[in-house]
Amino acid sequence: MIQEILAFGILLFALTFLIRKYFWKKKSDKNCGNGDCGCN
Repeated sequence: MIQEILAFGILLFALTFLIRKYFWKKKSDKNCGNGDCGCN
């Protein structure tokens, strides 16, 4: 029971991390086009 909850929590965290990373990259690309971010 506890192992299932932990596994589900880790999976949820991993998916959230990947989705955030993907959308963060998308937004930073747009900001870099305007020259507003320091990602040289």
